[in-house]
Amino acid sequence: MKISAVAAERRPTLHFLREIRAISPVFLDTDVDMTAVVRHRETQHKYSVVSYVLHSAARVLAAHPEANAALHGRLRPRVARYASVNGKFTLDRTLNGQRIVLSTVLTDLQRASLDEIQQRVEHFRDGDPASMPEFAGARLLQRLPGPVGSLLFRMGTRPLNRRADVMGTFAVTSLGHRPVDGFHSVGGTTITLGVGRIADRPVARGTEVAVAPLMRLSLTFDHRVIDGAEAADVLTDLKQALETFPAADDTDAAGTDAAATAAATAGTGERS
Repeated sequence: MKISAVAAERRPTLHFLREIRAISPVFLDTDVDMTAVVRHRETQHKYSVVSYVLHSAARVLAAHPEANAALHGRLRPRVARYASVNGKFTLDRTLNGQRIVLSTVLTDLQRASLDEIQQRVEHFRDGDPASMPEFAGARLLQRLPGPVGSLLFRMGTRPLNRRADVMGTFAVTSLGHRPVDGFHSVGGTTITLGVGRIADRPVARGTEVAVAPLMRLSLTFDHRVIDGAEAADVLTDLKQALETFPAADDTDAAGTDAAATAAATAGTGERS
């Protein structure tokens, strides 16, 4: 048996896990028929499944501002509802020989086309975390002593006016590259989406049984911020968005979003 200190590269993960203990998570899941998404991927640029989920979830959350929110405080809790929908997604990376999870936040996704989201995902997926400026904060936390790093993490993530930019307003994490059907994660946001693999399975279509590519989609919500009915509405709307992708008034063949402005104004209370 060998006992050693936790690798410095894992310190940011430990700081994050300590900070999210205040969340009261509740877990939902559903199966999504990904036929429309698979068809779109075959006829267009091979977008990441995560990009489809980020794109669709941003528009759903723009229409559900109560869920695009964050809470802080125990004795006198306060809730911030954000006009921008910012999606955090996780990356499986190796840094200094240590396999770790990193995350980054993509801002204003309610306005971004699928092409723009894919480009931003590829930027972080293909970049070197040891030198990318976007991960300078994570590298700093790795170097600092544990108590100092934990304090710095709290100072950077707790203020509600900063939370959307550094933690996102929703989170997406995927294990779909492995034979994992479903899992639930707590991403530090009111809504966290877990993406499983897409696999051919039997489905009922009317009175007939067919085979379709199904994906298990999980949703973890912070019960301090919203209740189950609102979370179920978000999951239902996201399931519908993915199963009907692209909506007739949503995207063209290149992924340009024609409804982003409408979705954004819906999230801010504006009306056309």
